[in-house]
Amino acid sequence: MRSGDFGRLELMSSTPSREAINDADVSRSRVEGAWRVWLEALATDAEAALGASLAYEALDEGGRNAVLDILEKDVATLAVPRIAVFAPLLSVERDSQRRDRIRIAIGSDMDERRQISARALMGTRSDGDQIIVAETHAYLDFVRLTVCRLDPDHGIRWVRSEPLVHARDATKPGTRMYEADLEPLPVRTAVDIIARAIVAQRRRDGVLPPSLLPLLELFDVGTEDPLGGKDGYVTEGKG
Repeated sequence: MRSGDFGRLELMSSTPSREAINDADVSRSRVEGAWRVWLEALATDAEAALGASLAYEALDEGGRNAVLDILEKDVATLAVPRIAVFAPLLSVERDSQRRDRIRIAIGSDMDERRQISARALMGTRSDGDQIIVAETHAYLDFVRLTVCRLDPDHGIRWVRSEPLVHARDATKPGTRMYEADLEPLPVRTAVDIIARAIVAQRRRDGVLPPSLLPLLELFDVGTEDPLGGKDGYVTEGKG
């Protein structure tokens, strides 16, 4: 499945209902079949899931409510877990009432999702900088990919992230990335190295750019932020 298959983004973003597409002389059965195929692809296709989240994010409030109305009816007919359909929308939804609505729609799938252990790889470039790749579980068989280049004694050079990558496409040991050959290392060790670089950068600059925020998810849930909270970060429009 690719982003253009069946006009799937158009199905979500251009009309509040699938039936409206019949105005373009497309049979209802074909539209519904394409819609169902697309929805079921959300369970295995990271591109489809990301496309769904972006299309949903672009809708106004009325469009989002209409999409949720449709999905709540159609999800029972699909051969995939509910979380596959609704998790991409939850990742971009900020309205508390719609977030609650999406969580209710996901139901027990939220608690029964398969867990994929977090893992990390690291390599050292010829200039001494380190490349660290971390993969953490998002939902189902999807992981979040976070890559950073750093000097532990001076700070983070840059951070790049992909919110959804299928586990089958995970980074393999021995992969060469950004001029470094990657090998596995314990996640805790990776986090310690990242924390050391972040602390060094904060001491040097006083504040940290928003681009470093994806690294925070790598710290264990429930443990104290080694930076003492987010107050040291520059927020958009400030600093």
